[in-house]
Amino acid sequence: MSGRVVKFATDQDKTVLMGNFEKRGWVQVSPEEDWNFYWSNVQTTRNIFNVDTGYRLQDDQVINHFPNHYELTRKDLMVKNIKRYRKELDKEGSPLAEKDENGKYIHLDFIPVTFLLPADYNLFVEEFRKNPSSTWIMKPTGKARGIGIFLINKLSQLKKWSRDSRTSSFQAPSAKDAYVISKYIDNPLLIGGKKFDLRIYVLVTSYRPLKSYIYKLGFCRFCTVKYSANVNELDNMFIHLTNVSIQKHGEEYNSQHGGKWTVHNLRVYLEGTRGKEVTDKLFDEMNWVIVHSLKAMANVMANDRHCFECYGYDIIIDDNLKPWLIEVNASPSLTSTTANDRIMKYNLINDSLNIVVPNGEPPDVRWNKIPSKESYGNYELLYDEELAQLDSMERDSKSRLAGGMGFGARGRDAKTKGQATWK
Repeated sequence: MSGRVVKFATDQDKTVLMGNFEKRGWVQVSPEEDWNFYWSNVQTTRNIFNVDTGYRLQDDQVINHFPNHYELTRKDLMVKNIKRYRKELDKEGSPLAEKDENGKYIHLDFIPVTFLLPADYNLFVEEFRKNPSSTWIMKPTGKARGIGIFLINKLSQLKKWSRDSRTSSFQAPSAKDAYVISKYIDNPLLIGGKKFDLRIYVLVTSYRPLKSYIYKLGFCRFCTVKYSANVNELDNMFIHLTNVSIQKHGEEYNSQHGGKWTVHNLRVYLEGTRGKEVTDKLFDEMNWVIVHSLKAMANVMANDRHCFECYGYDIIIDDNLKPWLIEVNASPSLTSTTANDRIMKYNLINDSLNIVVPNGEPPDVRWNKIPSKESYGNYELLYDEELAQLDSMERDSKSRLAGGMGFGARGRDAKTKGQATWK
């Protein structure tokens, strides 16, 4: 040990956080004092990095959000950045951007068709009319926990919602109330007749080069009421929204397991019901989705070396076992609904701290951010760009010697070859 004690500041006095800081013998200081480690809320991070009011962080200071994390964690910006990323790859002629005969991306089609309202209203109407029997889901761009979400299957419902139904032009209640409207995944994979989504934790320690870790102990969140695609049930949120903050008010909610299942349980269940091969493919594809959503942010994210972030990814699996990225949370809930939940979240914080603040010593942001394998805990390396490039160079030289194909074989094949560099 260096003898210096880590001084921490925090905006949240959550037990799972405080227990971890105290276990390490860290000392709490106020945010105005000299801290080494700050677990802040997103607003504090924005203030710290604000050009006018913020200040320069020192080499021994680390904070838990990137300055403009919202590029990934705001619903509208995430979609915009992923669409831009696909277009850039397409322009470069990358095999990743390959499309099928209908013009759909083969490898990068992992977000539901989405429009921003009011900006894309006319584009949305055009898309809606192609398939008028489809259901769409409306979400406010800046809200969480299922607040303000509703489903529609008629244009008249949108007009009614928008105050000004007299004019044909669409107006949101106010500019800051922008919404995203996405095609609703109405064929979700059901277990016991119920819809669920996955919450997967992903730790990013650097965007350029990208260094990310995936937590093995993610979980499924179930709806309390059996799923029905019946149009008369569109406003029953116990059927459609998995948010615990909504489900816990349902009559069927079970406070022992909190409507949650571990990802491991899901995997075992799917291997038993659908087979090992398709289950492995699904989990590979989820990794693929997460890595490319992060790569889509690499050029827009302010890659400050004082920052790391633990994201809560929300993914829905449809009944073809295709994963869809729904959204990414910058401050996944650290409130525990059950005893198991509390243990899991305590371990999540513990393992995150072991990676970003090795040995619990005062941080030094000049280090290369390559933690020892022993410190991963329940994390697995998801993608390390530097390692992937080395791996790719090695493979290229081997394949040149063998006269074979290098990395970059087209199509699905490119995907499986790339797989090796993720682990």
